[in-house]
Amino acid sequence: MSNRMTEWEIALEDRTKELKECQIKNNFKSCLGCKDVNNCKLRDAYIKAVYESMNSGESGGFEF
Repeated sequence: MSNRMTEWEIALEDRTKELKECQIKNNFKSCLGCKDVNNCKLRDAYIKAVYESMNSGESGGFEF
């Protein structure tokens, strides 16, 4: 088994880093304290990266 990260894992890692940097910059422990939580492109990109990493970029559902 390879230890190489997939493109979806790399994207998720990048989006996670961006989100955490924003939270630190704005002094939040989570996005829920932010007034822009429901209209945040950074958070939307993170959520998309989570779903894509869970289903390896395939459309449709994923399994836990």
